[in-house]
Amino acid sequence: MATLTDFVRSNASEPHRIRTRQILKAHPEIKKLIGEKNPTTFWVIIGCVALLTGMAYLVRDQSWWVVVAAAWFIGAFPAHTLFVCIHEAAHNLIFRKPAANAWAAILANLPTVFPTALSFKNFHIKHHAFQGVHELDADLPDWYEAKLIKNYAIGKAIWLLLFPIFQAIRTIRMKELAVIDKWVAANIIVQLAFDVLVVVLFGWKALIFMGLCLFFSVGFHPLGARWIQEHYLTLDPEQETYSYYGRLNVPNLNVGFHNEHHDFPSIPWNRLPEIKKTAPEYYDSLKYHTSFVRLFFRFLFDQEISLFSRIVRKERGRVSVADQSKPDLELVQAQPVRVENPA
Repeated sequence: MATLTDFVRSNASEPHRIRTRQILKAHPEIKKLIGEKNPTTFWVIIGCVALLTGMAYLVRDQSWWVVVAAAWFIGAFPAHTLFVCIHEAAHNLIFRKPAANAWAAILANLPTVFPTALSFKNFHIKHHAFQGVHELDADLPDWYEAKLIKNYAIGKAIWLLLFPIFQAIRTIRMKELAVIDKWVAANIIVQLAFDVLVVVLFGWKALIFMGLCLFFSVGFHPLGARWIQEHYLTLDPEQETYSYYGRLNVPNLNVGFHNEHHDFPSIPWNRLPEIKKTAPEYYDSLKYHTSFVRLFFRFLFDQEISLFSRIVRKERGRVSVADQSKPDLELVQAQPVRVENPA
C-alpha cells in the first residue's frame, strides 16, 4: 500500500448491516444469541475496580519509577478491561434495564480518573450507526490530527501516548450529537467525588497512578494497538474492519472479535466467538490480526500506515441520527427468523 496523504474515500455503504442480514438468512440459529445479557460482566467490573484501587493504595508512597512501571506492566490490563466493560454497558449488554447499565458504566469508570463512560456511550453508538461518516464517527481521526502526526514513528508514538486527549478533542466536531444529559452529569459528579476521596485517603500519587493506567491501557502500550486493529487499513486497502484472534482477547473480553461485534452489536462479549464458529464462511475469508505486539511495532515503524489509513464516506444511508445501532435486533423483530427443530 502506498503512503496516503488523505483519507480513503468510499461511495459504498458500510459493510456490516449487509452482512448481518446475510448471516441471519444463512444461520438463523444465531437469532437465539441476539438480545442476551451477560450480568457476569458486573463482577468483572467489581474485580477490576478493586484491583486498581488496591494497587493505587500500594504505590501511594513508592518511587515514581515504581508507579509508572506498575501502571504500564500491570495496571493497564484491568484498566483496559474496564474500558471494554464500559463499552458493553454502552450497548446495554450487561443488564436488561438501561439505567442499570448506566450505573455499571459509572462504576467501571471510577479507577480511570476522567468521567468519560456516559459520554463515550453517546458517541460510540453513532460510530456503529455511521461508520466512516466524519461528522458523526468519533472513532475517525480529525484531518488536522492525521496531518500533524504524519507517518513517522515519533509522531505516531506521541499520538498513542496522548490518545485519550486526541479522542476527547474529536468530539468537538460532533455538533449534531447531544453531549450533556442527566447520565453524563451523574457520571461527572460521581467521578469527581471518587477522585477527591482517592486524594484525601491515598494522596495525589495514587490518583496519578490511576490516570497513567488509563493512558497506557488505550495508548502507548501493546493494548493500544487495538485502535489500529479495528478499522485502520493495515492488511487490505478496502477492508475497513478487522478482527483480532489472540490471547489478549482475555483482558479484551473478546472485543477483538470486532467484525463479529459490528455485525451483531446486540450480542454480549462472551458469545462473540460463537458467531464466528457458527458462520465461518463469512469470517474466515476476511483478513485479521493475531498479535497486538507485532501490530504495535508495525504501526510505529511502517511509513505506509498513518492516521490517513481509514475509509471515510459522505453518505449516511437511510440511518437517522437517533439510531441506537441495533440492526441485528431490529432485523429479528421485524422479520422473526424461524429455527427448524429436527424431528
